Amino acid sequence: MFKIIVLVVIAAIAAALVAAAFRPDSFRVERSIRIKASAEKIYAYLDDFHRWTAWSPWEKLDPALAREYSGSTSGKGAIYAWQGNNKVGQGRMEIIESVPHSRLAIKLDFLKPFEAHNTAEFTLKPVGDEIALNWAMSGPQPYLFRLMGLFVSMDKMVGKDFEAGLAALKASAES
Repeated sequence: MFKIIVLVVIAAIAAALVAAAFRPDSFRVERSIRIKASAEKIYAYLDDFHRWTAWSPWEKLDPALAREYSGSTSGKGAIYAWQGNNKVGQGRMEIIESVPHSRLAIKLDFLKPFEAHNTAEFTLKPVGDEIALNWAMSGPQPYLFRLMGLFVSMDKMVGKDFEAGLAALKASAES
């Protein structure tokens, strides 16, 4: 009986390892919201890392979060580095593309608790008297993350933070 249990466990582990190998080698998480404010007002919250404290869902997870700003004050070349507790980790963001009031792209480098190199994108489009704001993050998904993805959904894990951040940004921009 013990031998059968061991064989079933080994088979299950092998199946998970094989299944992970066939998962996509990249990911994309995306959320959208509509905001009743001008594109200029919304974009100002995105294009200046100093203003992220008003809406970013991760800013409130560590009251002692260490922040460092460098490069441009806003727009292309603006850099924001952070170091915090195990909930926010350590990393760096740099604005690599800034098309005022319509698109922003950010190179996002996580250093701790795990290393990852992703791209975040914000797009703003007028829809009637509102602005449709889309926030997306994409990047490579190494084998270990593909294996973890069998048990934990990156979309559900990060998506809820995107939703909270977009709701906070909406509240700030509409006030």
